[in-house]
Amino acid sequence: MTRRTDRKHLHLNAFLMSVGHHEAAWRLPESPASGGTDLAHYANLARIAERGKLDSLFLADSPVLMGDPGRRPGSKLEPTVLLTALAGVTSRIGLIATASTSYNEPYNLARRFASVDHVSGGRAGWNIVTTAGADAARNFGLDDTPQHRDRYLRAAEFVDVATKLWDSWADDAVLGDKELGVHARAERVRRIDHQGTYFRVDGPLNVQRSPQGYPLLVQAGSSEDGKDFAARHAEAVFTAQQTLEEGIAFYQDVKQRAVAAGRDPDGIKILPGIVPVIGDTEAEARALDDELDRLIRPEYAKRQLARTLRVDPDALDLDRELPGDIPTEDEIEGAKSRFTLIVDLARRERLTVRQLIGRLGGGRGHRTFAGTAEQVAGTIEHWYDAGAADGFNIMPAVLPSGLELFVDRVVPILQERGLFRTEYTGTTLREHYGLPRPANRLFEPADSGEGHLGIALAGAR
Repeated sequence: MTRRTDRKHLHLNAFLMSVGHHEAAWRLPESPASGGTDLAHYANLARIAERGKLDSLFLADSPVLMGDPGRRPGSKLEPTVLLTALAGVTSRIGLIATASTSYNEPYNLARRFASVDHVSGGRAGWNIVTTAGADAARNFGLDDTPQHRDRYLRAAEFVDVATKLWDSWADDAVLGDKELGVHARAERVRRIDHQGTYFRVDGPLNVQRSPQGYPLLVQAGSSEDGKDFAARHAEAVFTAQQTLEEGIAFYQDVKQRAVAAGRDPDGIKILPGIVPVIGDTEAEARALDDELDRLIRPEYAKRQLARTLRVDPDALDLDRELPGDIPTEDEIEGAKSRFTLIVDLARRERLTVRQLIGRLGGGRGHRTFAGTAEQVAGTIEHWYDAGAADGFNIMPAVLPSGLELFVDRVVPILQERGLFRTEYTGTTLREHYGLPRPANRLFEPADSGEGHLGIALAGAR
């Protein structure tokens, strides 16, 4: 195998979803009935991931009840609240939460992530999403999803405002001088006075600059707009690729866009999702995968697939291939890249609707791989060395057992091959990903400050 010339440690993120990524995982005996809202369950998962020295754990989110609650557990805790609790039961692993730029405001969200970064000692990350779907829009007084392009324009301005708010306190603003009675140098805290297309925000933030400066900025869209956004703003990209060729093409595309945007391509880490189903033998792993697929309720799954494809459920015959009159990507507004991935998979492999439902049941379009620990480690190494990934978003089909198997069996193999750390060497999430702490855009280190707020230090003296 041809190895990449810049071989370093790869990055591994644990994507935690309730009781597992397979939609039928909740039906297994090991599944906790209230896993989506059980803090003890998530605390156990976080400790397992940290035991494996994984870079980070990740919580997805959407401001809407996703799908039919009869199909799979849909109740979930607000992720930044949950991460704050998980920060107290871990000490090194990174903590990434999803939050929408469509249905939040920059000030509140910047404050929330700065707070998580302080509480965790510099381990916070923000997965930036724009949120598609009319159901979510109607929860916020809108009739339908905003246009795809508008959502990304709003997201770009949202991130600009949030980063300026995180920069509104200089790193050396807080003195805590009890003798002088001066807690902070007021000239080192500034308004941002943002006036934009979507937001008007005065600032400053009411939270001082956090240990990382900014949380790690993560993005998960793979549409053209999504890749452009990632190239400009993201430091890690969670993506779904079914084949090695698709993975290499996506990797090269995003890295090239980053260079065109004036960025170091190594400053953006590409992490495809993989759903590992692990057994002592390949046959055992495939048997577990087949068992999970047998537990899928096809009537639920077909309705969900129809929603994704924007077709009437009656147009889908479980034992036939997808009909030919499905809308094109250009005709839909939300989740464009996932729509294309699903249709391409079905057409390329000539899958029936029933077979497609089985393939999507484990990872909703992410690559599922059933095999031994050696085989899982081998496919990770192969994709990494081929230049399709900087690491992986690990999506266990069943939790907690799938994460335990990955940590206890796959991680040691990757460590033996020199591909993964044996101990944490940093304390912040940025250090785990080998990324620098962002410079403050509003203050130079030696800036004396002008246009200060309140009583300046000189006046206090």
